[in-house]
Amino acid sequence: MKNKCKVNCSAEKEFVFEFKAGKHNCVLKVPLKFPAQENISDLHGRLMLLHKIPCYIENELKSSLSSFIERETILDYDREAELALHRLTTGDVDVNHLTNAWTRSYVESTLEHARPEEPSWDEDFADVYHELIHSPASETLLNLEHNYFVSISELISERDMEIKKLQERQSTEMDEVMHQLGNTLSDQDVNAVASQHFDAQQVLENKWASELKQVTGIQKQEYQEWVIKLHQDLQKSKDSSKINEEIKVQSSVLSEPTDSGSRMYEEQPLLEESFTIHLGAQLKTMHNLRLVRADVLDFCKHRRHGSGGEKLRRLQTALSLYSSSLCGLVLLVDNRVNSYSGIKKEFATVAQECTDFHFHCMEEQLEEVQQVLLYARAQRSSKQKEQPDIPKNGGDDKSKNMERNPSNILPGEFYISRHSNLSEVHAVFHLCVDDNVRSGNITARDPAIMGLRNILKVCCTHDITTITVPLLLVHKMSEEMTIPWCLKRAELVFKCVKGFMMEMASWDGGISRTVQFLVPKTISDEMFYQLSNMLPQIFRVSSTLTLTSSKH
Repeated sequence: MKNKCKVNCSAEKEFVFEFKAGKHNCVLKVPLKFPAQENISDLHGRLMLLHKIPCYIENELKSSLSSFIERETILDYDREAELALHRLTTGDVDVNHLTNAWTRSYVESTLEHARPEEPSWDEDFADVYHELIHSPASETLLNLEHNYFVSISELISERDMEIKKLQERQSTEMDEVMHQLGNTLSDQDVNAVASQHFDAQQVLENKWASELKQVTGIQKQEYQEWVIKLHQDLQKSKDSSKINEEIKVQSSVLSEPTDSGSRMYEEQPLLEESFTIHLGAQLKTMHNLRLVRADVLDFCKHRRHGSGGEKLRRLQTALSLYSSSLCGLVLLVDNRVNSYSGIKKEFATVAQECTDFHFHCMEEQLEEVQQVLLYARAQRSSKQKEQPDIPKNGGDDKSKNMERNPSNILPGEFYISRHSNLSEVHAVFHLCVDDNVRSGNITARDPAIMGLRNILKVCCTHDITTITVPLLLVHKMSEEMTIPWCLKRAELVFKCVKGFMMEMASWDGGISRTVQFLVPKTISDEMFYQLSNMLPQIFRVSSTLTLTSSKH
C-alpha cells in the first residue's frame, strides 16, 4: 500500500524561469513531476536543447532549476511528515508496529545496532577438527573413523544379505504360484501375492534404513563429542606429553585388527599418465594434467582392509578438508534430483558406507537441492511473466519441460554435494546430461560442454584445485562408441578444457591446478595410449611426461 501511495501521489508542478534575450523578455514554463526521479543535469540539457535557450543563460537556468526542485522537494517532505505526525496523534497508526519496523531497519542496515553473530557449532567443530588433524592426534582420528566405517559396512552387508534372502524366498513362492495359475489360482491371486511381496520388501527396507540412520546419527554425535573433549583436554592440560601418550594408547587400541584369515582387498592396477603444462599469454601458469583409466567411484570408495596407500589417501583428504586445496569430481547424472537408479544409486550407496561427520547425509543434501531448485524455477517463471518480451534461454522445448517438471534440472545444469567421508573427493558436481552425449555430433556449444566450463569456474571461485572430469562424457562404454568416436570426443573435450583453463587466469589470477581426465576401465590399452599421445599435442606439452602404472 505504501509503494502504491508513493506512485499515485506524484504531483505535477510548473517551473517558471524568466530571462532576457536581447530586447525581449522571455518566460520558460515547464511542468515537472514530483518527486523528481531524473538527473538535474540531464533535465537541464534537454531544456536547453528543446527550447533553444541561449548559451549565456545556461548557468542561470541550471541554478534556478536546482533551487526550484530542491525547494519543492523539501516542501513535499514536510507535508508528508506533517500528515504522518497527524496520523500518529489521531491513532490511525499502530505505534508498536511502527517502532518494530524502525528497530528492524536499524538492526538489518546499521552495523552498530546489529546483533553480534552467535558462534556456530559447525564452524567451531571445523576449527577444532582442523587443528587436531594437523596434530599427533590425526592417526587416532583416522583409526576411529575407520572403525566406524567397518561397523557401518558390516551393518550394510547384513542388510543386503537379509534382502537377498527375502527376494530368493519370494522368487520361489512366485514360481510355485505361477505353476498353479489356471488350476487352483487366478490372476487376482497372483496379483495379491505380488502385492504382499512388495509390501514385505518395503517394510524390510524401511526397517534397515531407519536402523542405519539411527546408527550413523549416534556415530556422528559420539565422534563430534569425542573430538571436542580431546581438544578441550589439550587446551587445559599443561603436560602435553601426558596427553600425547594417551593419544598413542588410544591409537593402538583403535587400530584396525590384523586378521590373517581375512581376505584382503584385491587392488586393480591403475593406468595413468601425468603431464605438466604451462598456459597463459604473458604470465604463464603451471598446471598438472593426468589421464587415468579407472572407475569413477574408485575415487570415492574406502577399502575395508586398507593398504598403506589407502591410509595416505585418507590422511591427505582429511588434511585438506578445511583448506584452499579441495578435490572435486564430475558425476554425470540424469535430470531427476534423487538417488534411486543408475550411477546415482551406486554413488549414494558408497556415500552411505561411511558416516559423514562434518556435512549432512546425501539424502538431506538432495532434499535441500530440490527445495532450492523449486524456488529458483518459481522465481524464473515469475520474472518471465512480468517480462514476456524477453526471449527464453534454451528454446521452447526446454521451457515446456521446466513448466511440466519444475523439480527436474536441464542438461548442462548441475548441483553440488559436499562430503568428508569419501576416499579422495570433497565436492561432487552432479552434471545433468541427456542421451545426446552418446551421439558423435556434439559441438563445443553443447550443454554438457558448457556445464564443464561452469564447473571449472566454480572450482576457481571455491578453492577446488583438483578436479576429475570424464573425458568421453560417459561413465560406461557401449557398442556405438568406436575408436573414431572416442578419438573425436576426446579431441573435443581436450580442446574445450584447454580453452576453459586459459580463461582461469581471469577467474582466479592464475593458480596452479590439477585436472584429471578419466576414461572408463573397459577401454583398451591401445585406445588409452592413443589418447595419451593426443593430449600433449593439443596442450602442447613441452615438459617431460611421466608414465606411471600404479595401483589404486
